[in-house]
Amino acid sequence: MDELNHLPEQDSDLYEHYSFTVEKGQQPLRIDKYLMNFIENATRNKIQAAAKDGSVFVNGIPVKSNYKVKPFDEIRVLLSHPPHEYLLVGEDISIDIVYEDAEFLVVNKPAGMVVHPGHGNYSGTLINALIYHFDNLPKNSNDRPGLVHRIDKDTSGLLVVAKTENAMAHLANQFAEKTSEREYLAIVWGNMEADEGIIEGNIGRHPKNRLQNTVFFGDDAHKGKPAVTHYKVLERLGYVTLVSCKLETGRTHQIRVHMKHIGHTLFNDERYGGERILKGTTFTKYKQFVDNCFKILPRQALHAKTLGFEHPKTGKWMSFTSETPEDIQHCIEKWRGYKKY
Repeated sequence: MDELNHLPEQDSDLYEHYSFTVEKGQQPLRIDKYLMNFIENATRNKIQAAAKDGSVFVNGIPVKSNYKVKPFDEIRVLLSHPPHEYLLVGEDISIDIVYEDAEFLVVNKPAGMVVHPGHGNYSGTLINALIYHFDNLPKNSNDRPGLVHRIDKDTSGLLVVAKTENAMAHLANQFAEKTSEREYLAIVWGNMEADEGIIEGNIGRHPKNRLQNTVFFGDDAHKGKPAVTHYKVLERLGYVTLVSCKLETGRTHQIRVHMKHIGHTLFNDERYGGERILKGTTFTKYKQFVDNCFKILPRQALHAKTLGFEHPKTGKWMSFTSETPEDIQHCIEKWRGYKKY
């Protein structure tokens, strides 16, 4: 589902929560079934209830849940209250601060913490914690306090948070101009052929599952935004590989999408199919071993390890590194042990 990049427009006392256009190749499908692929954490019952209340519009007209979508339909979900992500409340949640000065702070985000409120995650986010601990954080272009960039809920690692308007503008420009440095640690399925390489492919929303992104190329390249990932093999562990990924761009799910695109889906990345055994043997003992690894690392194997940028006031180069989280480290050690046998 496309996230709105602005405060919702008011329309007859209703607020827009979602808005999108049906792809041209879409086959007729009930709108309640269709929307389940577009709205994260939404159940069919909730969608049906919204339609019954007259909150689901197609081409400006409210429709019932049995309406069948067709290509180029303009779908909007309008509710009587503003989206919860704009109703920010401070919460006393501890933050692992790696560095702080008058201009910014660097945070080490744990896996499982959402960066900013959104559908289904309205509390317990990093933003809720930040506005509790810090007053008057500057807003970014999406009206989110302090956020210069973001990482996914189940990705751990480093984030920089701006404390002043000057820092927000300066840091955001560095990310936009690709002068910041971001390195991630990842475990991917399969034994990668090359020791290092560059993945280039425009990234955009998947046309059939909007909770995923995908790579567009050829005549469809215009549907995505340019994305470049540099990777380097750190350790070969048999049926999985430990890699370093450096981002040249910062698209949503970039490493997850690019790695899947070249046939090396992230280990235990449920959204992109990495929670299944993609490489290895059919032996029962191997299946048990992998299941144990999934339990040790119950999320995608991705950690934002290093972060570098120019200080927004002094111009000095700042570089930060975080320790590999225990769950990823333990999983690496299990694969090392398995490889020996």
